[in-house]
Amino acid sequence: MSRELESLFEEFVSEVEQIEQNPESLFEVGHKSNRAKRKDGELPDKVFVNRRSVLTELLEISHIRTIYHIFVAILLVFSLNTIVYDIIDKGRLVLDFDLIQWAFGKFPKVMALWVCMQLSTLLIVYPGFYHWSTSRRYTSSRLMDFVWLGIFISYQIAFLVLPVTYLSEHNLPPASSVIIVTEQLRLMMKVHSFVRESAFRVIKHKKTDGTEEGNCPDFSKYLYFLFSPTLIYRDHYPRTQKIHWNYVVSNFAQVLACLFYTYYIFERFCVPVFRNFNREHVTPKALLLSVFGCMLPGTLVLFIGFFAILHSWLNAFAEMLRFGDRLFYKDWWNSTTFSNYYRTWNVVVHDWLYTYIYKDVYMILGPKMRSVGLTSVFFISAVFHEYVLVVSFGFFYPVLFVMFAGAGFGFVFLTDKGVSRSWNVFMWVSLFIGNGLLMCLYSLEWYARQNCPVTTNNFFDYLIPRSWTCDFAGITLK
Repeated sequence: MSRELESLFEEFVSEVEQIEQNPESLFEVGHKSNRAKRKDGELPDKVFVNRRSVLTELLEISHIRTIYHIFVAILLVFSLNTIVYDIIDKGRLVLDFDLIQWAFGKFPKVMALWVCMQLSTLLIVYPGFYHWSTSRRYTSSRLMDFVWLGIFISYQIAFLVLPVTYLSEHNLPPASSVIIVTEQLRLMMKVHSFVRESAFRVIKHKKTDGTEEGNCPDFSKYLYFLFSPTLIYRDHYPRTQKIHWNYVVSNFAQVLACLFYTYYIFERFCVPVFRNFNREHVTPKALLLSVFGCMLPGTLVLFIGFFAILHSWLNAFAEMLRFGDRLFYKDWWNSTTFSNYYRTWNVVVHDWLYTYIYKDVYMILGPKMRSVGLTSVFFISAVFHEYVLVVSFGFFYPVLFVMFAGAGFGFVFLTDKGVSRSWNVFMWVSLFIGNGLLMCLYSLEWYARQNCPVTTNNFFDYLIPRSWTCDFAGITLK
């Protein structure tokens, strides 16, 4: 049995390597008609096929499964450590998980806003698009097309502004804010994809066809797309034959376990170090030690977030919806170039950026300006990554933006010809250092804002890092 699994794994790796060497082969399988219709130089479209996630395949191999068991064992040790600490230090078992309760606080307000956001996409976007598409069968006024385009852009702007205003007014804690902001961006990208893909079909639809085909998609297709684990709209997706509910439950259980894993990491390695922010934290010696001390826990948080969201959470929803294409990521951990790492880390978002940013720039400016498309993708991705942190933390401290759009973008060209496996070591060292810097600097700024007195007005206080300008004489430790 072990030899059969190893043989399957070797075939799987071989297929992945062929795809990496010739990416267009992925779009040619079973879609020769689509390929024939493409003009010379035109970039391929996203094609959905039935396939399992990479880790789902790998976890069938006993050696990889053992690594998974090691992480489970570490989680159990963290739990035992907390239990023993509570009994010895406090004389009783506490297990109040106060950090989780605080981070996900005001949850009813979160759910209320989430429901409003979902309803707006259902009750505003689809009816509006349906009305435009049906009325266009009788009149194809270009002026009305631009009017409806203006209405759609106004909706997207309002959808971006109103939830942030709600978060600010109710002062939601970080994890609750992350839920809202990520859902906000997810729905905005989905709505954009639906309108983009369907609008072109409506515009090309001929009134003399005498059929409804080519007009507005059915509401059921739109509803399925809103909850499916993809950001690219299609009328039809490959589907599995049945739902395995035990697989759904196990994936949600893994998400819950990852939540507690993250709690233990912050409770043991982050909060005790930075809680009592003072002058000593910003000395070069202490800062350097803090960065190196945060490298391992910061990278662990990266692993856990990847496994919880891109593997467990998306696979759970894919299974419930019988969504067949589950290539939400590729083997990014084997990357020898940063360009490959960015393409394979989060395939779901990468597909959207490729389809609606890179391809559009390529189509407008031509193949000689690919670098402009690449720069646009990096800039937009960096802006919205930073946007999530700014709204969630409640302050502007663009460390992630500088690292993403600066060092991260530069490393794409530095490792462009990376064929030696030593470049994989370089990638991992860079990830460890980068995650250490992120955890350290954002933790310092967070606790500086908890402990240091406000010395400027609200607007400038939002923009200027308080860890740089802290009045240590007036500090009050908690």
